[in-house]
Amino acid sequence: MRRYAGIVLIVLVALNLRPAIVAVGPLLSQIQGDLHLSGAAAGALTTLPLVFFGSFGLVLPLLRRSPRGEPLLVGSMLLLVVALLVRVLPSQLALFGGALLAGIAISVGNIAVPAIIKRDHPQKILAVTAVYTIAVTCGAAVSSAIAVPIEHAAGSTWRLPLALLAIPAALAAVAWLPRARTAVAAVPPAAGSPQVWRSGLAWQVTAFMGIQSLTAYVVSGWLPTLCQDRGLSETAAGYALGVTSLLQAVGALAVPVIERRLRDQRPLVALTAVLGVIGFAGIAWAPIGSVWLWIIVLGLGQGIGFATALSFIGLRAPDAHVAAQLSGMAQGIGYVIAALGPLAIGALHDATHGWSVPSSVMLVVFVALVVPGLGAGRTRTIGAEPEPVLVSRR
Repeated sequence: MRRYAGIVLIVLVALNLRPAIVAVGPLLSQIQGDLHLSGAAAGALTTLPLVFFGSFGLVLPLLRRSPRGEPLLVGSMLLLVVALLVRVLPSQLALFGGALLAGIAISVGNIAVPAIIKRDHPQKILAVTAVYTIAVTCGAAVSSAIAVPIEHAAGSTWRLPLALLAIPAALAAVAWLPRARTAVAAVPPAAGSPQVWRSGLAWQVTAFMGIQSLTAYVVSGWLPTLCQDRGLSETAAGYALGVTSLLQAVGALAVPVIERRLRDQRPLVALTAVLGVIGFAGIAWAPIGSVWLWIIVLGLGQGIGFATALSFIGLRAPDAHVAAQLSGMAQGIGYVIAALGPLAIGALHDATHGWSVPSSVMLVVFVALVVPGLGAGRTRTIGAEPEPVLVSRR
């Protein structure tokens, strides 16, 4: 029973790890107009949190002892509440300052949860990671789909739907508080070893995480604008992003089912790239009437890629301690890579006054995902022989 309660708590945190970012997409045009932001500045609004999404992972090796995951999660959710409320204050400084704080808060949750999964569910890494991924994507899907309808129903501005996101973050903090109090009394493990930083396998996991995340946050940041420019209404464009996020949950759910039939995760990497190329190309160039088909394809591919990237942290680490370090490295560096995406695509769109060049660049990025993914997908663990015993995979 305690194990299932732990999974529920993981879900509560996961539901809060993307809405602060993706809910901005459907409202981005309004935010631009209200605060007089350029295309590059609007791209920075989604990029800035990503720069700090892995910030805790970069700080972790410098600490003498690794903090326990439970207090970290309470702190991250409380900081997220503050960030969400600051962000809706009527100034550009508050907007970008709140986005920065949100990125730091989410960073802590991003790093802590995979290590907790490895520690508490070592035999069910793929299954629990899939549940975690589904919760993350459902949180993103719901928040992006309802942002504009809530605004219209309340007769408010873009600030109300973004401020309401503080409520589930506060609930998650309260839910984790009892376990955090217990964990504070325990002796934390020693801080990070440089083992992962010297591992080629760890760098492959990191590169896959970064490129996959780059594609995901370009989609979350710019898909509504792309769809609006191609003729969809503002509300329909918000639903498009919501459907994409919802289909990511389906793709994530399929990962443990498909993986049981495979020797390793390399076919999942290839499937992620193929579906990404087909889906994004269809959204950018196919007749607008077929856009919902391509949104489904893209969503499935990104769900498979996200779940695969997160599962690599547990599958490639021999124990929870190394998993924490790999989580910090992969997400710390990976999200710095990811942060380049929305900013670069926004700048390309401004420079070329269209979507053809940015969309072509995105197709190249999807193909590039295969290179580190094929290495990370082989059945190995950090510091082990090329073919470890099967228990290290589960």
